[in-house]
Amino acid sequence: DVQLVESGGGSVQAGGSPKLTCVASGYTFSAHCMGWFRQVTGKDRETVAYIRADGYDMYTASAKGRFTISRDNSKNTLFLQMNSLKPEDSATYYCSRAPARNGECSGMFEEWGQGTQVTVS
Repeated sequence: DVQLVESGGGSVQAGGSPKLTCVASGYTFSAHCMGWFRQVTGKDRETVAYIRADGYDMYTASAKGRFTISRDNSKNTLFLQMNSLKPEDSATYYCSRAPARNGECSGMFEEWGQGTQVTVS
C-alpha cells in the first residue's frame, strides 16, 4: 500500500522560497528513485527534478539553479526547496517513485500523491 503525501504549498509572492515535503510509506523508500512533477490545467504533467537512490539529481532547465531536491532516507521523506519563485512556477506539485537498479532509475514514475498547490503572484 504505497502512500505519498505532499505538503508545503500555498500562495507565495514572486521571489519567495517555499519548501515542499513528500512523506512516503508502504515501500522501501531508500531503494527507489524519487521525483517531483508539476501540472497546470490544460497541460501535461512535467518533470521538475528527480533524485536517485545514490543521491544523483537532475533538474528541468527552468528549475536548475533555483530548486534543490533532497531526501532523508531515515524519515522516508523527499523535499523540494524552491527559491526565487516566478508566476510560471504556479502549478500543482506531485511526488512520485520509480524502481531503481544498480543505483539508477530503471523504470517509470507511475504512482503519485494527491499533490500540493503552489500559486505565485
